[in-house]
Amino acid sequence: MDGMQALVVEDEAKAATFLSNGLSENGWSVDIANDGKIAWGLLQEKTYDIVLLDVLLPGIDGWNIIRQMRANGIPTPVIFLTARDSLGERIRGLDLGADDYLVKPFAFSELMARIRTVLRRGRETAPTSLRVSDLELDLIRHRVIRRSQSIELTPKEFALLLLLARTPNEVVGRKVIAKEVWNIETASDSNVVDVAVRRLRRKVDYPFDKPLIHSVYGVGYVLGER
Repeated sequence: MDGMQALVVEDEAKAATFLSNGLSENGWSVDIANDGKIAWGLLQEKTYDIVLLDVLLPGIDGWNIIRQMRANGIPTPVIFLTARDSLGERIRGLDLGADDYLVKPFAFSELMARIRTVLRRGRETAPTSLRVSDLELDLIRHRVIRRSQSIELTPKEFALLLLLARTPNEVVGRKVIAKEVWNIETASDSNVVDVAVRRLRRKVDYPFDKPLIHSVYGVGYVLGER
């Protein structure tokens, strides 16, 4: 991998040094950015072979960095390196265009294996939208459109709709929704899921003649035509 260029975006000095030293020992040239705004500036100025990206950053967070990269046509492979290990976080990262997602702490040998895999297969085109019937979700801009009408959703409402849209016509349990959207371990003693679904229906279903969000009594919710 001699001559390869890497950008390490990490605000913890020890972690950034660990990554930089390991990559350098494997023949990489490394730039370090400890702030999201600095990282974005470098990405606009230089071409990298890989970006190792933390999520929680000052300036601009990792989610918005990769969103801006993909929206501006920067195809550099991105591997998220983060302590945030929920399924919802991983799905979000991959939907935004990341090539891999590695949870801290990890062995450096595993990181190098992930990098080799990403570079070997080349960057696959990540989906930028999802469509269920006449409903479309823009995964880059977090916009929702139904029958050419824009629907304004809160971040949590978008996350809930995206979770349902990833498995259309399949029931998603209330406990799964509570865990993935709100990081609540159980929904049995809380009506947060049901309240959120009611609000989502007012925006996605009620203005139209064909409902797409359906309840499955005692189980959860499903998105699709019935």
